[in-house]
Amino acid sequence: MGKRLTKAKAAELYARLAKVRPEPKTELEYVNPYTLLVAVVLSAQATDKGVNRATRELFQKVDTPEKMLTLGEEKLGKQIQTIGLWRNKAKNVIALSQALVDQHNSEVPRDRDALEALPGVGRKTANVVLMEIFGEGTIAVDTHVFRVANRTGLADGKTPAEVETQLMRITPPDYLHGAHHWLILHGRYVCLARKPECPRCVIADICLYQPKTRAIAPANKRGASAPRSKKR
Repeated sequence: MGKRLTKAKAAELYARLAKVRPEPKTELEYVNPYTLLVAVVLSAQATDKGVNRATRELFQKVDTPEKMLTLGEEKLGKQIQTIGLWRNKAKNVIALSQALVDQHNSEVPRDRDALEALPGVGRKTANVVLMEIFGEGTIAVDTHVFRVANRTGLADGKTPAEVETQLMRITPPDYLHGAHHWLILHGRYVCLARKPECPRCVIADICLYQPKTRAIAPANKRGASAPRSKKR
């Protein structure tokens, strides 16, 4: 096992992230639990911004399972064809909509097993819905959360399931509801995959990631070569 943060350090890490974003929330746009569920399904291997562009107009007209079934797979596909894997996602959205009508009175279930039984819904999607809609203390592990958790030392898991288990153990109860959002947003805008922006990171002194990236020295500063003057 690699190095891990202590619970005290983890609490300080979350406290700083919470100070930067005191009211963290998903960047996916939705109008009710059903449209959030659909948006999260569509967001797999796609950006939230890309999903929002495809669904913004759609959700104004189609906001229930029944309306989605009336729209149909072909028309839904045309609406979301800018999103990766759109054909399979359109098929899953229609299938999960039918399942909600047939099995759950058209309501999004609060039960994890029931959620994961829906077409196109995995553990990450179920965690997002349980947290965002029902306020449960869950942590959905996507690529950003996986990266940030392992880099910082909050976790050292090799799989999303391992990281989720470790995060649930080390995250203080008071920070549990916002943990997913803080970690995903930090990974999306600061702890970037190719080059984390350590110089402007509020948790850089706590994070165990090495070597830290350095700030690029501005031109014409000490140690930088000044431009040559043109010959007159």
